[in-house]
Amino acid sequence: MAQVERWGTRMGLVLAVAGNAVGLGNFLRFPAQAAQNGGGAFLLPYLVAFVLMGIPLLWVEWAIGRHGGQFGHHSTPGMFDKLGPFRWLKYVGVFGLFTTLCIASYYVYIESWALAYVFHSLIGTFREIAPTAFFNQFVGAESESIYYFPGEAILWFVLTLGLNIYILSRGLVKGIEMAAKIGVPLLVLFGIILAIRGLTLPADAAGIVQSPLAGLNFVWEPNLGGLANPKTWLAAAGQVFFTLSVGMGSIHCYAAYLRQRDDIAVNAMAAGWTNECIEIVLGSAILIPIATAYLGLAAVQQATSSGSGFALGFLTLPTLFNNWGWFGPFAGALWFGLLFFAGITSSLAMGQPMMSFLQDEYDWSRVKSAIGFGVATLLLGLFCVVLFPGGAFDEFDFWTGTFALVVFALGEAIIFAWIFGMDRAWDEITRGADMKVPKLFRFVLRYVTPTFLLLVFFGSLINPEGGNWGTAVASLLSGSGWPLAADSVAGKIFHVGSDYSWFDAAGNPTRDLVVDGTRLLLVLVFLGCSFLVYKAWKKKRVSA
Repeated sequence: MAQVERWGTRMGLVLAVAGNAVGLGNFLRFPAQAAQNGGGAFLLPYLVAFVLMGIPLLWVEWAIGRHGGQFGHHSTPGMFDKLGPFRWLKYVGVFGLFTTLCIASYYVYIESWALAYVFHSLIGTFREIAPTAFFNQFVGAESESIYYFPGEAILWFVLTLGLNIYILSRGLVKGIEMAAKIGVPLLVLFGIILAIRGLTLPADAAGIVQSPLAGLNFVWEPNLGGLANPKTWLAAAGQVFFTLSVGMGSIHCYAAYLRQRDDIAVNAMAAGWTNECIEIVLGSAILIPIATAYLGLAAVQQATSSGSGFALGFLTLPTLFNNWGWFGPFAGALWFGLLFFAGITSSLAMGQPMMSFLQDEYDWSRVKSAIGFGVATLLLGLFCVVLFPGGAFDEFDFWTGTFALVVFALGEAIIFAWIFGMDRAWDEITRGADMKVPKLFRFVLRYVTPTFLLLVFFGSLINPEGGNWGTAVASLLSGSGWPLAADSVAGKIFHVGSDYSWFDAAGNPTRDLVVDGTRLLLVLVFLGCSFLVYKAWKKKRVSA
C-alpha cells in the first residue's frame, strides 16, 4: 500500500477545502439565483439554510473522512464500510467515486473555456467578434447536427486536463495544497480589483444606464418577503448545497488525511465561511452590478431567468468590458482568470478521491493513479465535448452534478446519524475541537438536516412547471394532475415537453437518442465503479 500522505499546514488544508467549494457557481450561479429569487429576499433563507444544512453537512463529511482515514481508507467506499455492519454501505460510498469522476469530465471542459477566454481577452478577440458568436463557434452550440468536433476547444480541454493531472501527480503538499495557496488568494485579488472598478463606474461614463450600486443594493437589501415563499427556500437550500461541494466525496477524501485528534469542527467552519464570504461578498459585487450598470436591473433579471449566470458571465461581460478602454482586455483576463482559478481548485478536489481509491485498494502509485484518472476523465469528457450539441454535456451536469449529489448527501446524513449512531457521530465531530460545538446541533444533525435534504430531494424530483407549488397543488386537487416541470427529475425521465423520438422523419438521430445514450453511459460508469469496489473487497476477503 502506498505511504499515507498528510497535509503540510492547517492553512493549506483550509484553503484546499475552501478552494474545492469556491467554484464557478460562486460567481455565476449565486448571482443568478439571487436575481431570480428577489435579491435581498433570497439572502435570509440562504443564511438559514447554511446554518441548518450547510454547516452540519460539512461536519458530517469531515467526520466520516477522518474516521475512515484511521482505517486506511481515503475514499468513500471504504469510509462507509466502516460506518456500520452492513455490507451494502460501501456501495453507497460508490457515489463518491462516480460523482467526482463524472463531474470532473465536464467541469474541466468549462474550466478550459475560462482559460481560453483569458487568452482571447488579452489578444483582443472580443473587440472584433461578438462573444456569443465566438462561443457558439467555439463549442458548436448551434450545430444542426447532434455532434461537433471543436478543434480549438478540444485543444484547451486537453491542456487544462494535463495541468490538472500534473498537479495531482505531485501529491497533497506539493500539488493540491500549493495550488490552493496560489489559486485562492489570486482569485480573491482579481475579484476585489473587478469589484472596485465595477462599483465605481461614473454615472456619466459611456454606456451607463443605471448605477452599479442599484445591482448591489438589490442583492444586499434585506427583504423579509422571501421567508414566506417556498420557492425561495428551496432555491436557497439548493444553492447552499451546491456551493459547498457537499455530496461529492471530495471533502471526505481531504479529511481522511487528517490525524485522529486533528480538529475538524473549526476546520470545517473555517472552510465553509471562507467560501460563503467569497460567494456573498465578491459573488454579489461583480457580475450583477457591472451588468446592471450597462443593461439595467430589469434586463439582468431577464438574462438570469434560467437560474444560471452563464450567459452574463461568458457572453455579455466580455462585451461590456470593451467600454473600459485600455483596461478592458485586462479586465476580461482578470474575470476569466478568476473563474479559472475557482475551477481548477475544485477540479483538483474531484480527482483526488478516485486516485486515493486506486492507491489504497489497488496499490497504484500516485503518478499511475493520476494518469488513470486523467485517461478516464479524457474519455468521458470527449463524449461531452463531441456530443455537446446533442445535449450530452447537460445530461452529465444534471444527473451527476445535481441529482446524484442530493441523493448521496441525503444517504450520508441518515447513515451517519442513524446507523453510525448519534453518540459516536457527536464524539467524532467534537474530538480534538478547538471550539465547543453547541449541543443544539445534535438535534439539527439528527432531524433538521435530513429534513432539509428530503425537501431538496423531493423538490427536485417533482418540481412543478414554473416552480409554482401553489398552482400545482391546486391543479392536483382539482383532478387536473401535477404539472411537472421539464427540468425536474421526473420530467426528464418522462421527457416532458419533448416530441420523444430517437430519429426524425428523415432518419437522422435526434437529441433524444443522445440523451438516452448519455444516461445509459452514466449507469455503466456507476456499475463500473461498483465493480471496482466489489473486486477490491473480494481481494480483501481472499487475503484475510
